[in-house]
Amino acid sequence: MRQIPAKLWGLALFSGLLQVLPFPIAGPVPVWRTAFCWVAMLPLYLALAANNQQSRPLTLRQGALLGYGCGFIWYLGNCYWIYQTMYLYGGLARPIAFGILILFCLYLGLYHAAFAAIFTALRRSPLGVQGALWLSPFLWVAVELARTRITGLPWDLLGIAQVDNPLLTRLAPTTGAYGISFLIVAVNALWLVRIRLRERRHTRLALTISGVVLVLLYLVLLRRVQPPVRVATTAVATLVQENLGVGTETDTRETAPQMLDSFSRLSLLPPAPRCNGIPGLPSTHCSDSKPILPALPEGTQALMPTNLILWPESPAPFEDRDPQFRAAIAALAVIAHAPIIVGNTGIDANPEAPRGYQLHNRASFVTSDGHFAGSYDKMHLVPFGEYTPFKKLFFFAGNLLAEVGTFDPGTQRSVFSTNGHHYGTFICYESIFGDEIRQFTQQGADVLVNISNDGWYGDTSAPWQHLNMVRMRAIENDRWVLRATNTGVTASIDPYGRVILATPRHIRTALRVGFGYQTDLTFYVRHGDLFAWLCALVTLIALAYSLYPRSQNSSAQMQ
Repeated sequence: MRQIPAKLWGLALFSGLLQVLPFPIAGPVPVWRTAFCWVAMLPLYLALAANNQQSRPLTLRQGALLGYGCGFIWYLGNCYWIYQTMYLYGGLARPIAFGILILFCLYLGLYHAAFAAIFTALRRSPLGVQGALWLSPFLWVAVELARTRITGLPWDLLGIAQVDNPLLTRLAPTTGAYGISFLIVAVNALWLVRIRLRERRHTRLALTISGVVLVLLYLVLLRRVQPPVRVATTAVATLVQENLGVGTETDTRETAPQMLDSFSRLSLLPPAPRCNGIPGLPSTHCSDSKPILPALPEGTQALMPTNLILWPESPAPFEDRDPQFRAAIAALAVIAHAPIIVGNTGIDANPEAPRGYQLHNRASFVTSDGHFAGSYDKMHLVPFGEYTPFKKLFFFAGNLLAEVGTFDPGTQRSVFSTNGHHYGTFICYESIFGDEIRQFTQQGADVLVNISNDGWYGDTSAPWQHLNMVRMRAIENDRWVLRATNTGVTASIDPYGRVILATPRHIRTALRVGFGYQTDLTFYVRHGDLFAWLCALVTLIALAYSLYPRSQNSSAQMQ
């Protein structure tokens, strides 16, 4: 580490800070701050392209250390909410919660280290700095793919930062969020790429004019590709936001029957509070009308007809084998004349399981005649949340793990079908995996449903980060996404990733939203992460080339 100049450490750590800025920090991110992504990688590039204290190109170890420091800062700033989740909602002591956050950042920072190490290897090869810069977008996407497939935590891929850019998001239906990440890294690299042109009389003037033309062309295209102001809707859904406490904030004074009655009334008589966009942004107007929930006599019909009712994933003590729960949901479906998708716990007897049964995080589907017609069990569980690898090693986290650390993963994806329409339902954490969500659309889903419990995040950046990733799934799949959450953000999202209607956070309410059914399949839905795999292939070829033994005479080309 002593061989790395302090200036290079400063550049790498500064790059980590810049990479945090384009994402939500304490609320929804304003669009102007997303512009930082176009220069966020630049300080890291400058550090990796520089020489060490011996005036030689950085070694692979030195490059990896700089990337590691950058990645540590990035995860610390982007995922700081892990600390609050652990101590405030999980009941852990503050030092232990902070230690878990540090270990998390140290672990995932290895991916930035891998990117920097590969970049350094290319820089030390005959490709030199310029070759490494040209190849860096491929390296970055390959590392993002590794983060998705190996660690299983593609939280806030770089491309998510541009979810509000109507021009760049046109890439997502073809490449997924990876294509936008590729373009962002490419622009960062272009700041340092040297383009050699033979100097002529009008060369500088031509370059200046070309730059102006490119900027004007971008602005023209940005205006032309603006999505329509409104997307046609053909159906109505009712999204319930239960607003129940989680973890140490769980309030046990409300009984299960009281909850069922409250949520049923909300489903039949959605109150007024709503926002015409993302809550918390200055451009978003939210009504503050108080919900009016009159008692509903037996046999009352829904006053607001709906095509679908959604209840979120939540800590409510609902089990699909509980007769009281089944009777209440069935009665609601019959009264509303609408199918229901409801989050609950599924318990299936299994003599082969160590405890004699399997416990699932489940979404149950109930038809409009009150029949429990199917269910989907969450397949991608949250590590150290819904299941605990090497649980004996984490005995100190008993308070947190006792809540949600014992679920079993589902074994297959299922699409709910009724009245000629098909609903693909994914639960909470699954929404960050684009290649998994597109499989619901591939199976025929013409609308996507996301039920989630974001109460564990509190008032941190995480609910807004999570929302943006769900919005990217809408764009990739060209589908409406209906999102019902426990504490917010409950929202309807159109196929362009725009939040059309949402509820204010931290209130018990319901939202009546319009949506439509889509049937076309995007390239991304058909082929998944093909673009990312191609980037990984290019990276492997480039890395093999850089490590291939050559004569010492080629070392002069590294500069």
